[in-house]
Amino acid sequence: MSHSAPRSVRVDLAGRSYDILIGRDLLRKSGAFIAEATDKARACLIVTDENVAPHHLATLQGGLDASGLLHSHLILSPGEKTKNWTNLEKVVETILANKLERGDLIIALGGGVIGDLSGFAASVARRGMRFIQIPTTLLAQVDSSVGGKTGINSPVGKNLIGAFHQPSLVLADTALLDTLPLRERRAGYAEIVKYGLIDRPDFFEWLEKGAWQGVIEGGEAREEAVAISCQCKAAIVARDEHETGDRALLNLGHTFGHALEALVNYDGARLVHGEGVAIGMAMAHRFSAHLGLCEQELPSRVAEHLEAVGLPTRLDQVPGGTGNAEEILEAIRQDKKVSRGTLTFILTKGLGKSFIAKGVEEAKVLDFLKREGA
Repeated sequence: MSHSAPRSVRVDLAGRSYDILIGRDLLRKSGAFIAEATDKARACLIVTDENVAPHHLATLQGGLDASGLLHSHLILSPGEKTKNWTNLEKVVETILANKLERGDLIIALGGGVIGDLSGFAASVARRGMRFIQIPTTLLAQVDSSVGGKTGINSPVGKNLIGAFHQPSLVLADTALLDTLPLRERRAGYAEIVKYGLIDRPDFFEWLEKGAWQGVIEGGEAREEAVAISCQCKAAIVARDEHETGDRALLNLGHTFGHALEALVNYDGARLVHGEGVAIGMAMAHRFSAHLGLCEQELPSRVAEHLEAVGLPTRLDQVPGGTGNAEEILEAIRQDKKVSRGTLTFILTKGLGKSFIAKGVEEAKVLDFLKREGA
């Protein structure tokens, strides 16, 4: 693929459509891409973190200088615990202190935490400003940067405070993933394989047959997988922007995964988001088989693939444990998909045949969790 012609995936939303550009070395030309996508912006605030800034901030600043876009920056601590009220206030107050106008830009340079936090700040500062996503992790490139979900965490649960606020552009520079630790690349892969398990069995089988190694290690398979993942998510978001229907399918594995993250108090040393999703997807398939919804062999196939990549699939693989079945169930009750007090899970009837299961009985969940060793 030519560096001058990145792949483009369109997120088609009435009045709020935007492009996801995918390719290597896009950050150096960021100013040109941003100027083309956002007219009338004269200045921006770059929000990033202490892990990303030493690697990529100067390159982004150079790209913005080349197009004459004024910029300031804010560097925050890394990690899931950064998504809180204190840092939301810090970002918003920095926007105002720098006298950014409503037509100016917020640029999120980082992983899902920075993207979620910056996007939420952009949604409330001056009653709504434009923002750009420049995701620096595999997980953010294929999931959190696309679709306009922004927010922060509460001690009660993850992402319970936020807004739907679409970006004006997503720049997915796959070269930025070269500096990621192996653990983070594996964690991001969990969100890629999710799309195959939702409704693209052909994609899952392509990954399963060996393409996963190219995604983890770099190369053409990585860009192909990022592009397909973004296409899958864009199609679902276009059908259901505010998660009133089909978009909930994107939460495959997340009901269990978010509960586990909350139970370890968002301690990334013990469990990062993609690892929670991997365990959650394996559990969702085992729960589906437990309920007689899919063939008994499928959960083993899914778990074996995730394990081959180096991802966890069981509760006992979380360092320090996750609490008992009742504690996990209580965490699940805080999930955003709970409706009128009943539980909703994304379950499956077969490979790539995921569906939204509403009104799942708590007793069945509790029984399953005990079987899982909780």
